[in-house]
Formats: sequence, structure tokens, C-alpha cells
Amino acid sequence: MHKISGQQRQHITPGLEVNIVLKKDQRTGTLTKGIVKDILTSSSFHPHGIKVRLEDGQVGRVQEIIE
Repeated sequence: MHKISGQQRQHITPGLEVNIVLKKDQRTGTLTKGIVKDILTSSSFHPHGIKVRLEDGQVGRVQEIIE
């Protein structure tokens, strides 16, 4: 399974399966898997990952895109 970093906004589209870090998990780095519903970061790049909302409503920064 090939993994792409979640720092580039162009790589992220609604419907993609991604691993994100929730705000509450930033210290531990625990990943949460889900499907992207909305992209919340407006800039094209973010060093900590593009912020997204998953279909289940959770919000976090994309750590990797699952292909």
C-alpha cells in the first residue's frame, strides 16, 4: 500500500481514505482513519498536514493518504 503525505492540498479530495491526527491526539500521534468530507485548510501546503473534516464529523490534520 503506497502512502502519500498529507501536506499538499492538491493531493486531497473529498471521498479519499486518509489517516488524520485529531487535535486531542497531537501529543501521542495516534492516527484516526476515515473518509474526507471537507477540506478546511485554504492554503496549498501546511507543514503539519492539511486540516480536513471526515464524513463522521471528526476534524484533524492529514498525516497520510491511503491508496
